[in-house]
Amino acid sequence: MEKIVNIIESIAHEKGLKMSEAKEAVSTALIRTAQKVFGEEYEYAVNIDEKNKELNLFQKVLVVEDEDERLEEEGEKYIAISEAREADSEVETGDEITYQLSLDNMGRTAAAILYRELEYHIQRLLEQSIFEKYKEKIGELISAPVTRVDSDENTYLEYREVQAILPMKSRIKGEKFKPGDTVKAVIRRVYIDKKLGMQIEVSRTSPKFLERLLELQVPEIKDGHVIVHAAARIPGERAKIALSSVTPNVDPVGATVGTKGVRINAVSQELHGENIDCIEYSTIPEKFIARAMSPAIISAVRIEGEKAIVTLPGDQKSKAIGKSGINIRLASMLTGFEIELNELGGTTAAGSGESTETQPQSNPDALKALFGE
Repeated sequence: MEKIVNIIESIAHEKGLKMSEAKEAVSTALIRTAQKVFGEEYEYAVNIDEKNKELNLFQKVLVVEDEDERLEEEGEKYIAISEAREADSEVETGDEITYQLSLDNMGRTAAAILYRELEYHIQRLLEQSIFEKYKEKIGELISAPVTRVDSDENTYLEYREVQAILPMKSRIKGEKFKPGDTVKAVIRRVYIDKKLGMQIEVSRTSPKFLERLLELQVPEIKDGHVIVHAAARIPGERAKIALSSVTPNVDPVGATVGTKGVRINAVSQELHGENIDCIEYSTIPEKFIARAMSPAIISAVRIEGEKAIVTLPGDQKSKAIGKSGINIRLASMLTGFEIELNELGGTTAAGSGESTETQPQSNPDALKALFGE
């Protein structure tokens, strides 16, 4: 086992592992080898001598009274105190004594076992290291080539040293990829499959994907001058995104849309024509909800717990609901409130069931104060 520390350092450097983790993996492999060679019923310990670059293996033995019955049944795990004191006069009952063991004389069998154990534990350590690395990247944008598409329409991407999977459910409707295509997506989750090992799942339908694409196209978002507070999507159809500016002279919506819509159109093109509504965020829930209902013009908003009662003119109802209910769904997703619609002077509700409550006419002066008009 001489100079084994040099071997450990070489393994750590080659695999990109921490030295402490590599040492622990080698120690575990050596103990597992000892258990298979000398017996699993014994307790072992490993000591790494940094100065001499050596790794030493020890078997632990418990000091017991001379009359202890365990000496007859499992004698190699225990030592009588009288015998122990021949080597160390200060030893006491209950102390542990360690004996150095050597695998050097065990032949090829021990060497083969140690090799397999080292290979296994280093591989597990490497997988765990990669897992932790990519776990920190959840929500990040990747761009990678397609290697194959399976019979279930799952798309496999080659991303650095790992394989990423784009499930069919995480593709935008109508998308199809083939080997050689380059695909952009966000890392949705990282997990370990018992059969396949570490897996990275990516998505093109997540709101995070929209946010990361905006960062690419809008320098103000990337630099932190414009903040994305929330995003909601019906993938491939429509999306809403809430923005604010940390700089008074920067218009968050204008910066994101770009001159003649060039920035937002570039993002929409990547999303197969998905229409993107940019909304200025407000810390006042009523104001934020009213803006989220755009293009509908809202008369009043009242918050009741997790529900928002939105009052609007009758001619704005269809705009508020949107085609197949898409506008009110996105507004609810964006704001986090269940939205109920009531017509001025009427009894209509949408998005949360019918309502028979009649809402009073809103005070124009109060509305001006609320919406800053």
